[in-house]
Amino acid sequence: MSEYIVGRNPVIELLRNGTRKIEKIWIAEGNSHPRIRQIISMAERAGVRVQRCTRRELDTLESVLPHQSVIARVSPMRYSDMPTILAEIQCGDWPALLVILDGVQDPGNLGAILRTAEATNADAVLIPKNRAVGITPAVHKASAGASEYVPIVKVTNVARTIETLKAAGVWVVGSAEDVALPYTAADFTVPLCLVLGNEADGIRRLVKQKCDYLVHLPMLGQIESLNVSVAAGVLLYEVLRQRAAK
Repeated sequence: MSEYIVGRNPVIELLRNGTRKIEKIWIAEGNSHPRIRQIISMAERAGVRVQRCTRRELDTLESVLPHQSVIARVSPMRYSDMPTILAEIQCGDWPALLVILDGVQDPGNLGAILRTAEATNADAVLIPKNRAVGITPAVHKASAGASEYVPIVKVTNVARTIETLKAAGVWVVGSAEDVALPYTAADFTVPLCLVLGNEADGIRRLVKQKCDYLVHLPMLGQIESLNVSVAAGVLLYEVLRQRAAK
């Protein structure tokens, strides 16, 4: 089944990446934004049909998200799978870097995490098949197109997935508020999977138990925790900092 991708950057990345078939692009009449002109030019080179229409017609295609005057209809997203990811990280020339999201619900958070994961060259982001947000148009838009580049795996059981990663030599480190070890004291230079939890409840108890160890991000003010996408950004860039200093 086809799906819609909205927003200038996500559509540009669709055209640039070229891994999904773009069936058609709709653009609002009268919009001459430089990014819109770029989309038209890229679509012409790729042989993708572009249709001008009114903003009201665009709104009927995707009535929830701000579409920035452009909507693309594309083939369904292809998820990666664990055997492929395991083969790639075992053959890579650098230590693995993966992220597990244990029940993240907000599309904006997932999109922001995917954007940071792409920026830090993470090997994959793993999300549960159930009780978590999937890759929706809102996630694509929040990721600014990064969701077209980061391998994403849907897993049936997060705890069993952690066991599989540990058996492959990957250290699994969870983020939690009620532990003593600060994230800066952990060794992130090893093959690594970071685990972050649900916005309200954090990582589930069984998933915590499966982690090799847990770290916390210091909170010096009155607020008890960071937004999950912010925490992911802090941890992923700490990985880069440590590996660059090694």
